[in-house]
Amino acid sequence: MSKLHERRVGLVASIVLVVVLVGGIALGLNHQKSQARNNDSLETIKTTHVMRWGVKSDTRLFGLISPKTGQSEGFDVDVARAVTEQIAKQTGMKIKPEFTPVTTSSKIQLLKNNQVDAVAASMTITPERAKVVDFSKPYFPAGQSLLVKKGSPIKSIKDLNRPDATIIGVMGTTALQTTKQFAPKAKVIAMPDNSQAFSALQSGQGDAMTTDNAILYGFSSQSPNVQVVGGTFTNQPYGLAVNKGQTRLQREVDQALVTIRQNGTYERLIKKWFGNIPGLDWRELLK
Repeated sequence: MSKLHERRVGLVASIVLVVVLVGGIALGLNHQKSQARNNDSLETIKTTHVMRWGVKSDTRLFGLISPKTGQSEGFDVDVARAVTEQIAKQTGMKIKPEFTPVTTSSKIQLLKNNQVDAVAASMTITPERAKVVDFSKPYFPAGQSLLVKKGSPIKSIKDLNRPDATIIGVMGTTALQTTKQFAPKAKVIAMPDNSQAFSALQSGQGDAMTTDNAILYGFSSQSPNVQVVGGTFTNQPYGLAVNKGQTRLQREVDQALVTIRQNGTYERLIKKWFGNIPGLDWRELLK
């Protein structure tokens, strides 16, 4: 083989190698762009015309299974439905909500596993949670309180700060940690969900149940032998949650929340779910 022919062969091989490398880089970039689109929750919602929400199924007033429909019903469910409807208007797309039951322990995991697009489940905004999910603006002004049996001498969290007192909470909630701060001497036991915590109170396993005030009012409205006492001793508003980095969806959710407040939808839902709860002024929830 002549030297000239060898140089030509080498030149062709070099050109082919460059084309392969450039093509591979282009394919890689296109794949990354495609993955980014696939990981964009808002784009998925627009494509499927469905927004998947994680909602509670064991929490009165916020999300509780209806024996008539077999579906979760409550304030959170209605807010999720209203936000979905508003996002549909904002994007000019037909979008319907789809609801998946979640628990206090599972709601973040289902979001991280992409099994839901957003969570509306009486979820307190905390710095720790904000490290793994992105929250909307606050949509409900919750605060921690106490539920006791009527006739109980317990009037505030201070009355429970003693070694022989037992406070019942729920696994995975912020209430457990704050209770230990306000009543460090008390024994705190954690139940899997709100319903089991309430059953524990009713059966005498503790002196008081603690969680957010509105949830406790839900129990007191259904059971005449218990009452909410002591007011709120924390300020822990709820937020709607989307997966970390889903800023486009987060912006749409925030805009939707602003709009449903402005057009009266939010006030209507507050009054619907909290307007007839003894001891609770629903107008205070609008401030």
